[in-house]
Amino acid sequence: MSSKEIITGIDLGSKSIKVAVGQEVAGELNIIGLAEEPSEGISKGMIISIEDTISSLSSCLEKIDKMISMQIEHAYIGISGSHIISQESKGVIAISRADGEIKDDDVRRVLEAAQTVVTPPNYEFIHSIPRSFTVDNQPGIIDPIGMTGVRLEVESQIILGLSNQIKNLTKCFYRVGVNIDDKILSVLAAAETVLSRRQKDFGVAVVNLGHTTTSLVVFEEGDILLAKVLPIGARHITGDISLGLKIPLDLAEAIKLRYGTTLPDKVDKHEQINLKDLDENEEGIVSRKEVAKIIEARCEEIFEIVDKELTTVARSGKLPAGVVLIGGGSKLDGLVETAKSVFKTPASIGVSQGFTSGINKSYDPIFSTAVGLVLYGPKSSIKNTKVLKNETFSKVKKMFKNLMPF
Repeated sequence: MSSKEIITGIDLGSKSIKVAVGQEVAGELNIIGLAEEPSEGISKGMIISIEDTISSLSSCLEKIDKMISMQIEHAYIGISGSHIISQESKGVIAISRADGEIKDDDVRRVLEAAQTVVTPPNYEFIHSIPRSFTVDNQPGIIDPIGMTGVRLEVESQIILGLSNQIKNLTKCFYRVGVNIDDKILSVLAAAETVLSRRQKDFGVAVVNLGHTTTSLVVFEEGDILLAKVLPIGARHITGDISLGLKIPLDLAEAIKLRYGTTLPDKVDKHEQINLKDLDENEEGIVSRKEVAKIIEARCEEIFEIVDKELTTVARSGKLPAGVVLIGGGSKLDGLVETAKSVFKTPASIGVSQGFTSGINKSYDPIFSTAVGLVLYGPKSSIKNTKVLKNETFSKVKKMFKNLMPF
């Protein structure tokens, strides 16, 4: 097996770097390797120290290289951070051929036209996502190739990121000897493995509760309505516990992981936590119910911030397929119930699917992004315009078929 036969996804998180490796076996994708390493040099999804990031990335790659007995040479990279922005755009072109038939190069040109939006200074494109096309006066077309007309329009979702962050990301992978197959919005990749097409069609949101950020992507009728990265995450819950109980951060994290819940009403008022059980150097007893109240307040605040974003696209309380929670923070006890209460919709923990694996952690929500990158990247369902320029006719056709809802 050569490195060309494997597919690698790398998720650069603020708390840890996660790598997933997949391989096509008899037409099915099999996840054959997973690795995780604490990350240094990354905060709120942004690189703040190139050298520290390279060191953490190198350690994680060494782990996965040993696991699969092969060196990783190329990978799909997840990109996230509070610098990510998205906006809608339209593109219009004339069909110049005498017979008026729409070809793949017309689709490329109209997608390029959609990118002629006013881009904020120091930002560059990550994705240009076609939502639907209009041929002459016929709207709602998914695949215009082969149709006849004189005017082609497209409605697109444009996702942008800070140029310096994208360059820093590229530099880190260059330094560790890994070629970047493509850079993909992390929450978009995660949605590939935790959502079905039916959910995307009905209307659904994926909320990735990470260490320092919370990412959101909203789908309806197969289209992306919103993509957002918010600068608040599970670390803020730990900080609240630390301040509220006046204890060290490491101890607050241990309490959150072992005893944390968002449902104080279900905790007996007499239940107590002995700090010495968690750290022999600490003394004292705290109320588990008090801890739960602190956690509940912060989780409700995070979800209320997310719900405000849903309001901007008129989807607050209006997602039939509900909210799907992923990320390390999603494993907190009671979080699904809190999500249902705040969002006024169904809620669940995301379960990865679309592959086989003998590694149980492949299905863990903390690996949703890394595994999603392995699934999402090769499908070419969404590509940068630079990649689209080099796609063959058959791949462009495949892209639009993948975007089709049920």
